[in-house]
Amino acid sequence: MSANPNSLLERRIVFLLLFVAVTIPLIFPIGWKTEVSGYAKMAWELIEATPDSSVVIFSFDYDPSTMTELQPMAEAMLHHAFSRNQKVMAMALWPQGAQMADQAFGKALESFPEKKYGVDYVNVGYKVAGIVAIQSMGRNMAEVFPTDQRGTKYAELHMLKKIRTLKDIGYVNSLSSGTPGIKEWVMAARDAYGTPVTGGTTAVSAPGLLPYVNSQKQLHGLLGGLKAASEYETLIDKIGTATVKMDAQSIAHLLILIFIALGNIRAFWAKKRRKA
Repeated sequence: MSANPNSLLERRIVFLLLFVAVTIPLIFPIGWKTEVSGYAKMAWELIEATPDSSVVIFSFDYDPSTMTELQPMAEAMLHHAFSRNQKVMAMALWPQGAQMADQAFGKALESFPEKKYGVDYVNVGYKVAGIVAIQSMGRNMAEVFPTDQRGTKYAELHMLKKIRTLKDIGYVNSLSSGTPGIKEWVMAARDAYGTPVTGGTTAVSAPGLLPYVNSQKQLHGLLGGLKAASEYETLIDKIGTATVKMDAQSIAHLLILIFIALGNIRAFWAKKRRKA
């Protein structure tokens, strides 16, 4: 049985229109604002309220498999921290997290070219052992990170000279797609040393972490997935990669709804003609 040529043509038109609808917002960003959730606002408030010149930790606890969701929120939150003149110590509990940190710094430096390595930001790299490493940071940071990613000794990094333990850190921001990640930071940094913790995770993992926000406020907010990253970009008034991707997704969804409506109208008239 051969396929209907008209049906094949219609499918090709639909696929072409969807391709165009997704591509145009990626090339020419629309910048649609999105409603901000209370969880995203809490994370923003923590960074906003932390004093200037505070040293903060961004822990890149993910790898390239989840960077589509987590990298945009890392870039947005790093942009916010830099705008508040906070000094960012990047680290990773996942082996490839240090590379994610370097990419995020590269993006942020496009807006803040005056920031200097070792003075305003540093990448101390990957640390094995998860929660054990965090507990050790609560006792002696220099022992956990004798050198940074470039091989510079801890004592020679200007921004870390007064940072001895986790108690000297303004807050911890864990971008996490699993274990070790946010849960370990909450248990070993917030609960043990009182260091505020916020973070972001994938959309599918967010529900499992919300109890830490809702019950005893162990987490200062939480970003879950690409939409939450877009919400954060709205808070900092920036059109970033999350907003651009959400624009493309919204246009595609709108076009699909139009196709559904047109299909139903066509079916209705075809049925009416058959009855006539």
